[in-house]
Amino acid sequence: MTVLKSEQDLASMRPACVIAQTVVDEVCEFVQPGVTTKQVDEFAAGRIRSYGARSAFLGYRKFPCHLCLSVNEQVVHGLATDRRLKFGDIISLDVGVVYNGFIGDTARTVAVGGCSVEAQRLMDVTEQSLYLGIAQALPGNRVVDVSRAIQRYVEGNGYSVVREFVGHGVGRSMHEEPQVPNFDDGKKSPKLQPGMTIAIEPMVNAGGPAVKILNDGWTVVTKDGQLSAHFEHTVLVTGSEPEILTCRAKTPLPLKAS
Repeated sequence: MTVLKSEQDLASMRPACVIAQTVVDEVCEFVQPGVTTKQVDEFAAGRIRSYGARSAFLGYRKFPCHLCLSVNEQVVHGLATDRRLKFGDIISLDVGVVYNGFIGDTARTVAVGGCSVEAQRLMDVTEQSLYLGIAQALPGNRVVDVSRAIQRYVEGNGYSVVREFVGHGVGRSMHEEPQVPNFDDGKKSPKLQPGMTIAIEPMVNAGGPAVKILNDGWTVVTKDGQLSAHFEHTVLVTGSEPEILTCRAKTPLPLKAS
């Protein structure tokens, strides 16, 4: 069942989303050649705590890290390890935090120091597909309108969208209804209503859409070994234009960072 958020709910959820976005900003600045993904995770953990929040991922279904760190051909759910990032890598940083009993969920893919033209184009197309999807999060539209906008743009640029993992409703729980695929799955999808909060998150592969899970039980990689990118925002469906909740421009941080 889809949970519609009241104004009181949103007053609590907005700060959680701003914290998530702020942590992503800070982690992106921390990423550089030579650091390990474990160091990135530890840095993120400290920043999350500094805002009085906690990771929404750590312990969720026994996930062992504070955020998801997916490098190069890794799509989502990458684990923090002793792997050192190299110049030219790209890394997807997926942050979820709990604050005021609500979850903020956002993701961004960045280059480590710099990257190839091909990798930058993949990231640019993925990010643009996210905003095209968000533009369709209008009352009276259906989830599939979001999905089609993402799929058409991605495939029109020669890339593919992952099928096995999708966006989702988010609020007090990490995964609420409805599911938000990044492609038209041919099923009747629910109507978008004011008060719905959804995590829209295109996962885009440079090659084919097929993925597999590594032996660690978490890390999802492209089957063909080609690069993947991931961008995500938590979005509120309003009575008019969608509101990106994981955007720090409108809402001040609830706590001052230490």
